[in-house]
Amino acid sequence: MSSSKSSPSEISILVDEDGEITDQLERCLKHIFAKYCDPPVERNANVLLSPPPNAYLTEKALEEWALETNGEPFSQEMKDEVKEFFDLNDDGNLTFKGFLQLYQLQTENDEEETWKDLKKHGFDKKLNLVAGET
Repeated sequence: MSSSKSSPSEISILVDEDGEITDQLERCLKHIFAKYCDPPVERNANVLLSPPPNAYLTEKALEEWALETNGEPFSQEMKDEVKEFFDLNDDGNLTFKGFLQLYQLQTENDEEETWKDLKKHGFDKKLNLVAGET
């Protein structure tokens, strides 16, 4: 099985020595999650967003995120995997913890895919939000 490896400097900015998501990456993921979550977050240009406690992504919001991130909606198989493997609230909506779990798994398996997602949502290779992106 081949995997797409980034340079060591890129990996260290995404995951720590134990393979866990870094605080820097978590801040970026909070911003991305907050763009789609319920309850909604007021958007401010060039300011990192943060989801409120107990925020979640509805199935519709998850679809919107997938479409804007990957250019296509999730397959039914992917929707089923999200519901089976990631943290959901009592209503079956993806929590921020579940969103982190999704990115933990993706980053472990394909760092370049995570970098593509970050770029799509306005982050540069130093995990800074690029001016004009929200």
